[in-house]
Amino acid sequence: MNMLFKRIFDFTSAFMGLVILSPLLLFVSLLVKIKMTGPVFFRQERIGRLGKPFTIYKFRTMIPDHGGGTITLKGEKRITTLGAILRKYKVDELPELWNVLKGDMSIVGPRPDVSEYINRLHPEGRLILGFRPGITSPASLKYFNEEELVASAPDPMKYYDEVIWTDKVRMNIDYCINWNFWSDISIIIQTLFYSRH
Repeated sequence: MNMLFKRIFDFTSAFMGLVILSPLLLFVSLLVKIKMTGPVFFRQERIGRLGKPFTIYKFRTMIPDHGGGTITLKGEKRITTLGAILRKYKVDELPELWNVLKGDMSIVGPRPDVSEYINRLHPEGRLILGFRPGITSPASLKYFNEEELVASAPDPMKYYDEVIWTDKVRMNIDYCINWNFWSDISIIIQTLFYSRH
């Protein structure tokens, strides 16, 4: 019943969000189309609930066919000027409301990973696959400036894999074990607060 209530809340919130934010979504779509060559949306396969793959949608923030890795560093040349602004204020993630509406994602939940990282999860870590991945989460709040943290490390990939990703998995497990509706509301409010800074 709790999960059903969570899904009803997600669907209602995503629908209202898409309606209310439609002028902004249209404006950003036009900006991306005018300022950047290539498609408006970035699409990538991520792993969702029960290990099922789905296509995530974001506003594109990088040059086409950049050939970079899955981890992004602040100030990378593949990120466009407009893309840097969209990423700073998390505007690039607003199209994920469509994923929530479809049932691929939740408003709050462990962030969806690519299969490479899902395959690294230890048995306890796979608990997170029982939840729909989210647009925001406690780990997202803690690592709001992740790209900057990773970029400042001597070995960015090693730092991400051994420190940030490991800590995110721990936090995601804790979220799943202790989930309740009011904690989701608190995370949403904190996310809205952080997005203005």
